[in-house]
Amino acid sequence: MSPDIAAVVYAIGILVLFWLDRNPEARTSKALGLPIAYLFLSGSRPVSGWLAILGLGQAVSFNSPDQYLDGSPVDRNVYLAFLLVGVLVLIKRRPDVQRILRTNLPLVVFFLYCFLSVLWSDYTFVSFKRWTKAICDLVMVLIVITDPEPIPAIKRFLSWPAFVLVPLSVLFIKYFPELGREYNRWTWLPAYSGVTETKNELGMLCLIFGLASLWRFLSEYREPATKVRTRQLIAHGTILLMVFWLFWMANSMTSLSCFLLGGVLIFAAGLPRFYQRPAFVHFAVSGMIVASALVLFSGSGGGVLSTMGRDPTLTGRTEIWNAVLSVSGSPLLGTGFESFWLGDRITKVWAMTMKGLQEAHNGYLEVYLNLGWIGAGLLCGIILAGYRNVTEVLRYDAQAGSLMLALFVTTMVYSFTEAGFRMTTLTWISLLLVVTAPWTCLDQQYTPEGAVNTSAGVDVIGVGVDATFHSVEATR
Repeated sequence: MSPDIAAVVYAIGILVLFWLDRNPEARTSKALGLPIAYLFLSGSRPVSGWLAILGLGQAVSFNSPDQYLDGSPVDRNVYLAFLLVGVLVLIKRRPDVQRILRTNLPLVVFFLYCFLSVLWSDYTFVSFKRWTKAICDLVMVLIVITDPEPIPAIKRFLSWPAFVLVPLSVLFIKYFPELGREYNRWTWLPAYSGVTETKNELGMLCLIFGLASLWRFLSEYREPATKVRTRQLIAHGTILLMVFWLFWMANSMTSLSCFLLGGVLIFAAGLPRFYQRPAFVHFAVSGMIVASALVLFSGSGGGVLSTMGRDPTLTGRTEIWNAVLSVSGSPLLGTGFESFWLGDRITKVWAMTMKGLQEAHNGYLEVYLNLGWIGAGLLCGIILAGYRNVTEVLRYDAQAGSLMLALFVTTMVYSFTEAGFRMTTLTWISLLLVVTAPWTCLDQQYTPEGAVNTSAGVDVIGVGVDATFHSVEATR
């Protein structure tokens, strides 16, 4: 099949996926298109990259510290437009937004500290611009969960970008290798990136959208047989088949391992014996995280890594960690928000490792480098509060809770060897969704006719989520 014919076939296939997934009863707002478009860009290439593919510009290649410092004016303006329009949408939903922020104080404090850290960055203005991009992540998530139909909105937010990006990745790799492949600078062997810019980003795309489609597939499979159910099973089953193929082509063992962990959790969370026993949930989650850490960081895990096709240095990551720690800034405060990979530091790290490196390949270390121990501690606060909320949702809504638990655990494990907490990444946006969405799932589960309940009882989720659930239970 010629590339041109393949492009037409895949375009038709993408339209068919949207047709199969349609649900006339779900009436989400038009504003949902904004975060969906944002997630499309976050999961693929920036606008400048897509314009370059269309021959309307030149992609920015970060091969020098100055290029990484300046960034792309086109991308910067696009993110600014997303932020401004998103804020206008949230102003109209101000009561719900205020409620969510009040009930997620650890998240609010973290973003405020990130803003404060701009002051001690060596590149204050650059750091501030990057902070506004991070705020844009939160704004997009808030638009999703404050939608009049929040549960269908979450489903579409995680599904519709996948219907485009996953098939396009297959198309690029098979028929447009100049777009979907790159070459290792040392071995000159091909590495497959699909619609993203690196194979690790393709792995992240498969991880997040694969888990979302697996969740949708299992959820529909457990429902009574209907035409809508059959159509959606076909749609998400097709995405899963493509995701498995892309995992194989990308050879991203981190993402594949996390997908398998998340898949087990999604399946297990649908079993009453699992979600009705909080102690068993805590044991399973802690066991997965601890076991993953032991395999990766203890000397005894070398055999397991070799079996997975990875060396004990985690493909050079241990060398990267030693290099970045040797030039780190203040242990307490860090170098300032998103400021570590700037100026002289990035030059020194490149000299010790490889040119073009832009992350520490460890999400926790990345936060420490930029925000110090204070920032790392605030991130732990978000994680603890988020986990509490997720497990409570699981007790009362196993379907929604299973996805949240899977995304939460996989982000924790994924960040052991990748920068999973960086702005505009799929893993970070997923974590924000998991942390802020529990009140939405609660309201949709227990209020009459799916109406959004804005009662004051929801306000206690961030400071005592269990009390909210018991309060709602008492009024059923």
